[in-house]
Amino acid sequence: MDNGAIFTDSALDFPGRLKSIFDGLTTVIAEYEPDEVAVENVFLSNNAQSALKLGQARGAAIVAAVHAGLPVAEYTALQVKQAVVGRGKAAKEQVQKMLTALLSLPEVAQADASDALAVAVCHLHSHHLVRTSASAVPHRATSWRNFKP
Repeated sequence: MDNGAIFTDSALDFPGRLKSIFDGLTTVIAEYEPDEVAVENVFLSNNAQSALKLGQARGAAIVAAVHAGLPVAEYTALQVKQAVVGRGKAAKEQVQKMLTALLSLPEVAQADASDALAVAVCHLHSHHLVRTSASAVPHRATSWRNFKP
């Protein structure tokens, strides 16, 4: 397991920074060959400009995954915190400490890397539950149209 963050050059214009994100993730995907990608949904922000930029950066990440033919799952911050800490309102520090313990990390990961690791842990838990519940529920060859009271 590895973790890290993609940093962009602040001297670049915004489209250039989005390209750096796309190129960086494309390189990571090629190197590690994941089967799936998970991202956090955009949170509500008081600063509309920041929320828009975050959404566009998130879009670059999603496009890099889709371009590589990978399925993309999305989770809210509440879902991520609930999966990692057991409380949807957990503080960022609590999430980082729990990740360090769960993943036996030698040190607390950098903030952005911790966020990504938390989404990965959430996806592992959630994806397992989806698979388990999907296989446990038999599919019937019927529909409501065929229902007769």
